[in-house]
Amino acid sequence: METCNKRVINQYIHPAVMQSCQLCMGMTQLAPGSNWNSMPCHTHERRMEVYFYFDLKDNNIVFHMMGEPTETRHLVMHNEQAVISPSWSIHTGVGTSNYTFIWGMCGENQEFDDMDNIDPIDLR
Repeated sequence: METCNKRVINQYIHPAVMQSCQLCMGMTQLAPGSNWNSMPCHTHERRMEVYFYFDLKDNNIVFHMMGEPTETRHLVMHNEQAVISPSWSIHTGVGTSNYTFIWGMCGENQEFDDMDNIDPIDLR
């Protein structure tokens, strides 16, 4: 809770839950008072990822950050919008309130231990 990242991660298509040749999919719901997702951020060179943001109440938004760790950019995401994150790109988001998102990953690797974590101090 100290990092505003209390969340519930549900994995629906994942090797431990349901087999698929290249797809992993789930839904993450941030708790009230939490607004960060995937921080510290990471990349995974063998998978790309898609986020579909929803449950944004009223006029709230999510800043979805992406790009190379040394040259990041942000997108302003509104309720029920999606973004594609290439395998080489970091991905993290912060909302003006809590939110929910469906995530999907595809690629040759379905393991979650190959992430390249990026320290926040190294982001530019």
